[in-house]
Amino acid sequence: MSTMSEPKTQTVDVPGAVLHYDIREPEGGSGEPKLLMIGLPMGAEGFTTLAGLFADRTVVTYDPRGVGRSERTDDAKESNPVQHAEDLRRLISVLGDEPVEIFASSGGAVVGLELVARHPEQVRTLVAHEPPSAPVLPDREEALAVTTDIHATYQRDGFGPAMGKFLALTTLKGPIPSDFPERPPMDPAMFGLPTEDDGGRDDPLLGQNIVGTTHHELDFDALRAASTRIVIGAGAESEGELANRAAYAVAEQLDSQAVVFPSHHGGFVGGESGWKGEPEAFAATLHEVLAER
Repeated sequence: MSTMSEPKTQTVDVPGAVLHYDIREPEGGSGEPKLLMIGLPMGAEGFTTLAGLFADRTVVTYDPRGVGRSERTDDAKESNPVQHAEDLRRLISVLGDEPVEIFASSGGAVVGLELVARHPEQVRTLVAHEPPSAPVLPDREEALAVTTDIHATYQRDGFGPAMGKFLALTTLKGPIPSDFPERPPMDPAMFGLPTEDDGGRDDPLLGQNIVGTTHHELDFDALRAASTRIVIGAGAESEGELANRAAYAVAEQLDSQAVVFPSHHGGFVGGESGWKGEPEAFAATLHEVLAER
């Protein structure tokens, strides 16, 4: 069995932030393209288990701006997929050996699609797993309204109340009712999350990225014309949830079929997280998808 080196952490300066990224290399080298694993607001640590299941190739993970170790150097309070895609473009340029392959999860999938729309020459294959893209949904107005409301709740009342609304949204199956923002939120304590307002307003999800990511309009003309092979993934257990429905809608816009991956929205996550999926089965499907080319 192939073994992988310990991750080597490096940094790259981008406008408004310093990005931290980790490189894991297979012992003896590899002829495969570098594989980037990206999320949003998930940082590098969320891909620890999945990266270890790709010991046959070089794997790069990173913390997006404002997440984990990648502190912002500007005064901006929010980010958007265009900024993140530009950060990723700079990171890939520093890595060299283009084009790379990318597995992108959740908000990272929106960023990956934006990168491919702008710089397809950098990416050989993009696997975009459950991008939470509200504009592609039949109930887009309701989806846009509820994510705006979650952000506004965070700014007004803090983490607990906003997270209660976010959890209610992400566990909802089916179209979003127009009165959903007025419905009782879930109790974040049920998920082991704090309920109080700590006074902070820079949470990577609720403060910085939820509106920019979910509201972002993808350039489907550019994506359909891209040289990059684009594969859209959908979780087997997340059918009917917002990001899952968006995955199928994005695939339809690209005249393709979504690939079903094992488990839920975070199906690749291992035991280091309280949100464990089925990482081995997930990795097996991802290996198969990348091998098709």
